[in-house]
Parts: sequence; C-alpha cells; structure tokens
Amino acid sequence: MNRQFDYQQELDALHFTQEQKETIAARAAQAAQAQMAQKKHHRPVWRTAAIAAALAVVLAVGAGASGVLRSAAEVLGPIFGASSAQTEIIDKIGYPVGASDTDNGITITAEAVMGDRYNAAIVYTVCRDDGTALLPDGVSAESLLVRGGGTDVQILGGSHGGSWFVDEVPGDDRVQIVQTVSSDQELIGAGATAEFENLYWWDESKGESVPVLEGHWKFRFDLDYEDSAFTLNGGQTFAQNGMTFTIDEITLSPVAIKVDYTVDQEVEWSNSGSGQMADEDQAAMKRYFENVEILLTKTDGTVVDFSGAGGSVSPQDGTTVCSKGTVFSQIIPVEEMASLSVGGVEFSLEA
Repeated sequence: MNRQFDYQQELDALHFTQEQKETIAARAAQAAQAQMAQKKHHRPVWRTAAIAAALAVVLAVGAGASGVLRSAAEVLGPIFGASSAQTEIIDKIGYPVGASDTDNGITITAEAVMGDRYNAAIVYTVCRDDGTALLPDGVSAESLLVRGGGTDVQILGGSHGGSWFVDEVPGDDRVQIVQTVSSDQELIGAGATAEFENLYWWDESKGESVPVLEGHWKFRFDLDYEDSAFTLNGGQTFAQNGMTFTIDEITLSPVAIKVDYTVDQEVEWSNSGSGQMADEDQAAMKRYFENVEILLTKTDGTVVDFSGAGGSVSPQDGTTVCSKGTVFSQIIPVEEMASLSVGGVEFSLEA
C-alpha cells in the first residue's frame, strides 16, 4: 500500500472553510521549515518534515480547537498521574494525536497516546461544538456508556483492553474516554480505527441505558509513541494446581506489564456451543490463568496486585501457552519499583 496515497486520502476526507485552508497552508509552511531543523524520532521515511507539520496543523484545525494540539502531559497527566516523575515519563513516551470526527454537533478527538511494546493507552475527548454543557443535569461520567467498536488496532494477533469515562470539569462541554489496549503483538506504529456510536447513561433505578447523544464517529490514526518497556528473561518455574508453570518472558514498563508463561499440560475446552462459558471452562481458566498471581512491590512497601490482568490461553502441542497483561491505572516510575513476583517467583527490580 502506498502510504503517500493513504495520507492524501485522509486529507481529502476532511472538510474546511476557505479561511481554514489558507490558515493551514500558511502555518504548515512555517512549521515545515522549523521541523526540518529538528531531529526525527523513529518515524517512517515517507513522513517528511513538511507532511508531518502539515498533518499536525490539519488535525488541530479539524478538531475545532484553538489550532494548537494539547501536549501529551496535559492530556494524560490528570488521568495517569501528574507528579514530576510521572510527567517526565509522559513527556518522554507520550504523543499528541489530534485525529477526530464530527457528527450531530459533537466532535470526538483522539487527544494523546502512550504505552510500551505491547500496551497502549488512548485518551479521547467528546466535545459539544457550541460550547454548551455536554451532559444533562444529574448525569455523571461514571454512568456513561458508548457503543461502537471503540479502538480497533490493525495487528495480526489477539488483543484485549478496557475503557472508562472521565469528567475533568463537571458541567462543561466535554468528557474524556480512556481506552487501553493490550496485545500479544507489538503495537507501536500500528494503525488504529476509532469508531463510536451514540452515548448513553445507565439508569440504575430502571436497570436500563438511556440515550444522551446521538451520532456516529469514525476516524483513523497511528499508535505512534516511544517504547518504555524493558524485558526480564524467563526460564524460572513454579508449581500449582498439580501443574508446572514456566515463565517465558516478562515485559515491564512504567505504564504496563505483560507476562508470558507455558503450562506443562494442555487445557481442554468443553466447546459447549451455548455462547456462555461452561462451568468446566471457568474452572480451567482459574487453574491456568486467573490463579496465577502477579504482584509488584514498590520501594515504599506498597503492593500492587495485577493478578486480574486479561490475556490469552492457547493449547499448543500438549502444553498451554498463556499471556497475561494490563495497562496500569497510574504510571509507576521504574525507580519506584522494588520487586515483582509471578507465581511466587521473585524478581528484584531495584538494580
């Protein structure tokens, strides 16, 4: 696929007034000259300085913002931690995005992304274009639901994740959607499609979802950020449930963790075909996956439990290959990590 052709197609899909077009052209030319003097950071060759500068300006204007992309720290800090150490990490690994779509007077924008080799966190903003309050009185961000595919990452592998809403300034014209993606394949540089349809809130008293906003939003962007992960070599074993577990590899970063291990017995699924997990399959998931304990101890003595992380369980030639990973709710600087325990096997991290 010709990436220059892809870029032109995306530009053609955006719509601007003549005044906005003139502004884009003038600012892109200025930004391109400035960008040419700066170092590039692991970007594909086809992204020349002029294209990168022009695209940044186009996305900023297309989002209906002030014309300047919000910094990654400004977007991610209030959600994942705004201490000086956490902000330093975001400045190093996070990137603003700015891709968006507008429907029915509402714009959804992918504001910023950060992550590591196998995990990513994306923050979207849902904004009412006329500046009026986005949510009705009495509706909180915690009760919101959105339909659609969310963030679909174009990779040849499995992935899982989660999402939640954040309302940084209650009563204003916007809320944030935070989505996380964890994968068994590398995510950096992968294309992503964001798709959302209608916004609802959950009425606890009625036990049903109530429409808040109608619309359909779909756009593309890249998971473009710096890898923050380091690897702990495997080979260690532990026993539980009458089986032997071999740790293959651990990938750890200030923002996420991924643990790969192999069990010496092959899992057997019931294949009930009912659409619901059978009792015997739930028991197997606990034995092979859920009961594998992952504990991170910080230098202040705090223990963070990641045993509930999602992932995959795959039977393979008489064994079972498992991958368990998640994005942290708060950034944990590496210097604050003392040790990691997987199934009781201890890894010292203070060195």
